[in-house]
Amino acid sequence: MTPSARTGINRRDLFAAAAGAAVAGAATGAAAAPVASKGRIKQSIVSWCFGMMGDKWSIEKQCQVAGDLGCVSIELTEPKDWPLLKKHGLTCAIAPNGMPGQPFVKGFNNPKYHDEVITRTTAMIDAAAAAGVPAVIAFTGFKWRDAEDPTSGAMPDEEAFENCVTGLKKIAGHAENQGVTICLEHLNTRDDTHPMKGHPGYQGDDVDAVAAMLRRVGSERVKLLFDIYHVQIMNGDVIRRIDACRDIIGHIHTAGNPGRGELDDTQEINYPPIMRKLLEIGYEGYVGQEFIPTGDPLAGLRQAVALCDV
Repeated sequence: MTPSARTGINRRDLFAAAAGAAVAGAATGAAAAPVASKGRIKQSIVSWCFGMMGDKWSIEKQCQVAGDLGCVSIELTEPKDWPLLKKHGLTCAIAPNGMPGQPFVKGFNNPKYHDEVITRTTAMIDAAAAAGVPAVIAFTGFKWRDAEDPTSGAMPDEEAFENCVTGLKKIAGHAENQGVTICLEHLNTRDDTHPMKGHPGYQGDDVDAVAAMLRRVGSERVKLLFDIYHVQIMNGDVIRRIDACRDIIGHIHTAGNPGRGELDDTQEINYPPIMRKLLEIGYEGYVGQEFIPTGDPLAGLRQAVALCDV
């Protein structure tokens, strides 16, 4: 029996209530009460989803929406945007790693890129520490020996993860001294329909293996970015995996599956019990809304925030 069944509320009711909040909010505009009224889950808007896709909201617009909804962060924003976030009473929950292009291609799995990745991540850690930003994102990188050339051959996971541990240990002490957490993200390799829906060739596509690798680094400032959407695609059993990874989770991302769309009733992930599980394990970090809008982005974001405000 699911938690919603025990309380007499089914999943359709939850989505209907969230959709009602979205409609009410859209009708009343900025005067509406914040959707995230409970605030037990610290919710964040992932900037690229709303700044690069669809309506292409400006950072100023994202800040206004975050304030209206009761979100407390606009994440994966550049340091140049952090003063504006602060002006709106917001933070950046997790900073980018500073790598050019697609930042998940060249990562810690390949010594060929260690100098650049470590240099850029170190600079971002310093910027984050100065601005009070708590975390910086990291990636294993693609499995090819030349990350951009699949014909160069793939590294075995054992070799690649050993390289990750070596590279992360080189920078972990600096992160500890600066009080900033490096959060390495697990990504799915199954969805090849869109470059931001899946990442064929990414080395860290098994969340259990990535978590085990990160534990080997042995630092409280090196954690896992547990992306619920990617975990559902590659591993499933999300709630039990949250429990299994409770010691290593540093950040959370959401999206609907399949398709990386809204958290509505056309997709398969039931978010409220997942959020309750995060509270149960004592998770105090942020939950970033990282879906690609397929309809009205404000209505979709309102619904997502309402569902996660448990």
